[in-house]
Amino acid sequence: MASELHPIIPAQDGNGSIATPAQQDPPEPAPITDQEVGEYREQDRFLPIANVSRIMKSSVPPTAKIAKDAKECVQECVSEFISFITSEAAEKCQLEKRKTIGGEDILYAMSSLGFENYAETLKIHLAKLRQASTSSSGRDHPPEPRTSEE
Repeated sequence: MASELHPIIPAQDGNGSIATPAQQDPPEPAPITDQEVGEYREQDRFLPIANVSRIMKSSVPPTAKIAKDAKECVQECVSEFISFITSEAAEKCQLEKRKTIGGEDILYAMSSLGFENYAETLKIHLAKLRQASTSSSGRDHPPEPRTSEE
């Protein structure tokens, strides 16, 4: 059985000229299957349980124990809280045509969502963080070489 060879005809755009690969539409991504959705673990959306546990342990006496379900509950709550605040800050940045969410955006989001008391405390922490980063930035540079005249 001899197979017949057919010439390859290049794709043409709407003007009748030959379309280059860069001009062709990219292939559509494959839709997500139910199996893939089932494989997505809910824990992947949350902060690491070890970090949450460490923070919780630092807030209670050393002899206190924290149940696993309590850690998981706090893990889910703080992750949801962070997402809630961040999405509000991201919306503000999008309206202002900015891509980077800054500390002030988070503070604005917290105030606008009714967390003014927390925002006031975080303003102080943000100022301390910035002060510490500016004072330590001078330490990152190597010392100036000494001359023999000193």
